[in-house]
Amino acid sequence: MSENHRDTIYRNPEQQHTAFVFDRQVARVFPDMIRRSVPGYATVIDMVAVLAEAYVQPGAVCYDLGCSLGASSLALARGITVPGCRIVAVDNSPEMLERARQLTPQQAPNTPIDWVHGDVMDVPIENASMVVLNFTLQFIPLHARMALLRRIRRGLRPDGLLLLSEKITFQDPEQERLQIEMHHAFKRANGYNDLEISRKRSALEKVLVPETLEKHRTRIAEAGFGRTDLWFQCFNFISLVARP
Repeated sequence: MSENHRDTIYRNPEQQHTAFVFDRQVARVFPDMIRRSVPGYATVIDMVAVLAEAYVQPGAVCYDLGCSLGASSLALARGITVPGCRIVAVDNSPEMLERARQLTPQQAPNTPIDWVHGDVMDVPIENASMVVLNFTLQFIPLHARMALLRRIRRGLRPDGLLLLSEKITFQDPEQERLQIEMHHAFKRANGYNDLEISRKRSALEKVLVPETLEKHRTRIAEAGFGRTDLWFQCFNFISLVARP
């Protein structure tokens, strides 16, 4: 990016916050916010490109569901080396998509990206070689998550894959406490103070509902996927690859 805006959204103790939303304020600071909040985020994005190069087939469609500023979409575009592909990048925040479109010309991807303003629950999944759900499912209502995964499975080609990255929770209370403490230590090391950490956590609790790794594996299997592999974990953040 040409601009590097610092995330100070939750620093002012006098400013009132409700539930977290992906508005213009968040879009402006999102690269800094996610870099300082999600351990291993850069690695997850880099691996999107690696997997795209290895698995995307000619003439296929790739989907970035909940694309935010398009980091995964651009990683797909960097990785795809075969002809006739396109990328469908979907987000329900017009402010995030506006910023993503502004950034795209600077990246000059070879594979075209269709930026779609809409609900990921409504977008048809067809002829998909790769579907990316990077920290998106956690914002979907619990009752709707299975339907989304089933629709993705039906739209995947036989040689396709789903990349699912999520914040998770743990059944063991002591493990849950330890993982949260380590995540907060990560944030402090990246310059957030305790007030910011607490206020953002309260805002996200209203909209982000994490689940256990076991729950994700079970749901993916019930959605019709044949194999699921954990390839990345740092504290309470994980990434899975699921195949038909």
